[in-house]
Amino acid sequence: MDVETELRSRDGIASLTALRETGLSDYQLRRAKEAGLIKTVRPGWVSSTGADRMKVKAVRAGVVLSCVTVLAREGLWVRDASTVHVAAPPHSGHVRAGNAVVHWNRPIVPRDPDACEDNLVNALVIAASCLTPEDAVAVWESAMNKQRVTASELSRLPLPAAARAVLEEARPFADSGLETFLPRRLRWMNLPMVQQAWILGKPVDLLIGDRLIIQIDGGHHVGEQRTKDIEFDALLKLNGYHVIRVGYDQVINRWPEVQAMIMAAVAQGLHLAA
Repeated sequence: MDVETELRSRDGIASLTALRETGLSDYQLRRAKEAGLIKTVRPGWVSSTGADRMKVKAVRAGVVLSCVTVLAREGLWVRDASTVHVAAPPHSGHVRAGNAVVHWNRPIVPRDPDACEDNLVNALVIAASCLTPEDAVAVWESAMNKQRVTASELSRLPLPAAARAVLEEARPFADSGLETFLPRRLRWMNLPMVQQAWILGKPVDLLIGDRLIIQIDGGHHVGEQRTKDIEFDALLKLNGYHVIRVGYDQVINRWPEVQAMIMAAVAQGLHLAA
């Protein structure tokens, strides 16, 4: 194993302790530094050319990437990850992390001292307190839907109150945060609602009552996918279902209009079987 290959497997940054544990010698590390292949980020840490810049900044500040930053990097549904979030030990004192949001907390899962980013569970727990309840449930459901975590394993952890409340509500059925938002925002109507209900050989995003279907278009509903969606909507209508299809902007920025459409459909009894 050589220094460059090992660093490449770690996004270009690692602690000297971690590198030595792989069998790399101080001689190899010194030669790599003399050759300009690696440089010191801070005492005990080195990086290579092309290293993950977010990790480099975190290590330099003495923190780990966490919360929505880790969740977005893991491919989970996050409404906004434009601001970097990091975590630090609760009594670590002042942290210079630029414009990043710093979470001082005691992790549920012990943090590897040689890690640059937080454990997924720790990130979820922090997000439960950082985000609005709606967004927190959405990202937890995304993690469950992608089978990254299960409600069973999370329930056995000593979760703080905010995380425990999110866990009680989260279910593994939503493919995206938009699918989390709808049933949550409509539960005041006290109507039967089923996420990912299987109808005519395919799942629909939300079935209200017997016949009212809400389909939600994300960014991938274009081209061939859009054509298939239109064909399926027609099939549903021919079989007696009423379909309301909405997009991201409508759900996020124009929710009152969406809710008004659904309320009007319910008022007309379109959710009831003929």
